[in-house]
Amino acid sequence: MSEENKRQIVLDTETTGLEPSQGHRIIEIGCVELIGRRLSGNNFHVYLQPDREIDEAAIEVHGITNEFLADKPRFEDVAAEFADYLRGAEVIIHNAPFDVGFIDAEFSRLPEKLATASLCEITDTLLMAREMHPGQRNSLDALCSRYDIDNAHRTKHGALLDSEILADVYLAMTGGQKALVLESEEEGSGGNEVGGIRRLSADRPPLRVRKADANELASHQSRLDAVDKACGGQAVWRSAADS
Repeated sequence: MSEENKRQIVLDTETTGLEPSQGHRIIEIGCVELIGRRLSGNNFHVYLQPDREIDEAAIEVHGITNEFLADKPRFEDVAAEFADYLRGAEVIIHNAPFDVGFIDAEFSRLPEKLATASLCEITDTLLMAREMHPGQRNSLDALCSRYDIDNAHRTKHGALLDSEILADVYLAMTGGQKALVLESEEEGSGGNEVGGIRRLSADRPPLRVRKADANELASHQSRLDAVDKACGGQAVWRSAADS
């Protein structure tokens, strides 16, 4: 599948506790879909009745209460729709073993005995971050700070909110915008186009050169300082400029 049509799902869950082996359950699933590295708006979000009490420590993290979940569907009620949503996609998760462990524990309770790995490819952004930023903090909040992504509205963990934030983080970690578009298809006049390359007329007026003022230069240097700090002093363009 081409990058333009590649389907990726950014996923997060909230749970009653930390260990599915101790009977803890999923209480929220939040997913956002990327097609060709762009948000499609085709999200999957559901709260679930876990049929057990939520640990107090977990409530402090996500703020979801037993009372709120009393009338919500159970996992088996949404399992088929959820499996179809994941099927064939690359699923992007921060600390994937945690979420996949819970999802597989839920799937194991079904007659079909599904497994996440049989439905989709899994990418763990925590492992990616540890390879890219060894020895540094690589929590979702730390990555937001490193990549200058606004998460001020994240006062509590929430599966859908965290998926939206992780999508921004993932795109920043893997190169940001997929492709630089220099010209829209509608803007084709003013030169000759051969093989998709637009050639400007040789007798065109000279290009106007506008030099940066002192404030713009200072802002640029400040930005370079921030990037250099995030890279641990390894920013290539700054070392090249200093050599």
